[in-house]
Amino acid sequence: MDLFGHTASKHGASRDLAYALAVAVVALLPRLFVAIAWAREPVWDGHYYHFGAERIAQGLGYSEDVIIAGQAVWKPWCHYPIGYSAFLAVLYLIFGSGLLVAPIANAVIGTLLAVVSFRLARYFTTETRARVAGALVALHPGLIAYSAVLMTELLAALLIMTALWVAIRWRGQWLGVVLAGVTVGLATLVRPASLLVAPLLLVIWPAGTKAVWLKTAAATAVATFVVLPWTLRNCKVMDGCAFVSTNGGWNLAIGALTETGRFKTLHAADGCAVVTGQVQQDRCWSKIGRDTIASDPVRWLALIPKKLGQTYDHESFAIEYLREADPDAWPEERRVAARGLLSLAHRLLLVAAALSAVALVRWRRKDPWPWAVQTFALVGMCALGIYGFVNDYHPFFWLAALTPVVAMLHLPGRPLMGPVGRGLMGLLALTSATHAVFFGDDRYHLVVTPALCILAAGALRDAFHRRTSSLPPDTEPDYQALERPSEPA
Repeated sequence: MDLFGHTASKHGASRDLAYALAVAVVALLPRLFVAIAWAREPVWDGHYYHFGAERIAQGLGYSEDVIIAGQAVWKPWCHYPIGYSAFLAVLYLIFGSGLLVAPIANAVIGTLLAVVSFRLARYFTTETRARVAGALVALHPGLIAYSAVLMTELLAALLIMTALWVAIRWRGQWLGVVLAGVTVGLATLVRPASLLVAPLLLVIWPAGTKAVWLKTAAATAVATFVVLPWTLRNCKVMDGCAFVSTNGGWNLAIGALTETGRFKTLHAADGCAVVTGQVQQDRCWSKIGRDTIASDPVRWLALIPKKLGQTYDHESFAIEYLREADPDAWPEERRVAARGLLSLAHRLLLVAAALSAVALVRWRRKDPWPWAVQTFALVGMCALGIYGFVNDYHPFFWLAALTPVVAMLHLPGRPLMGPVGRGLMGLLALTSATHAVFFGDDRYHLVVTPALCILAAGALRDAFHRRTSSLPPDTEPDYQALERPSEPA
């Protein structure tokens, strides 16, 4: 029996399983349609992920052929992370490398993402709200449209959410440590910044014991060990050692040299005219980035709002990718309408997610302070949302940046965050910090969109003190029990 007097039952487990299957069907159908109807020849970074997967499937490794003195010479790669191409290569070995294989795989990934998000949400809030979270992920138009896009974000999101789920499912157990570490390691191979999720597990596991530090360190070590074989490969075949890829220095230089806060093409004139290999090039660009930041740190700091704005203010990458792949299918009117739909859904989701840091508190004459503080927080979050809609630049990034801060403060009458809430808020904060350092693009928020859906489903919950009022004084609440009114299956 948990703190609410509910007990786990076979009936509750059956309901969870039935809903998971239902949300999977709801998620899969529109994704399959998009994957089949909109699939075209991959463009932009998707071209390289597809090409790399084909080379691996052909037994040529992550590589390309370059012409030297009229002869094709095998040349290893590691500029892009290996994970997504390696995943596709397995499918290409089985099904071939037809244009529909990767989009259909993305549709399945998106479906699993909806199911995992529902399962994670069951440890965060009530059964009904968890179902809302799963439905939001299943029906999110941006996640659906991304099924036809050969980019890493969907797979990275699935692995990260799975890492959080296994860490919660086996919370405090060594099985959870190992599974979370392995999953974070795989996510790191897809998206190197995912390694930061391993230390984030510190806020998920039971606090107040020395073992939590050991287990967090162990999970980080496991994640690193998963990546290590690829690192050793790079040290052996490249012109130097690279942990996962050689685009970190490149991205740092872009973040230092950009004027808009988003991607810009780097040229030899920007500082790296002599290139002897991918690792050397990355180290050169890393130095350019560090030197540029050090020469004018105020300018670099002033770019942060622009970078976060590019990351959170709109959602358009999927439509621009699809238009680049098939311009005739996306005339200007359709392009603008589709971008508007995706951006509207994303902005509404940000507003709802921000309200997860606010609680509904009843007015009490003897103690009005919690009501006053939470009402002020509610008005503030709503005001930021309204400002984002009416301002010509639509600065919704303030909601993404401030929501984890408000959640972290122990404000009177605050809602219960618990380990899942802390993990989700930490993931959002890590994403903002990463792209404040490097550069922004709206596709990067797709990785945390499932987290936003779970937080949105938890908007305006009961206050913390109401959910712990039955505990003896000075007793640490069982957060995991508090987060699940009925035991999930």
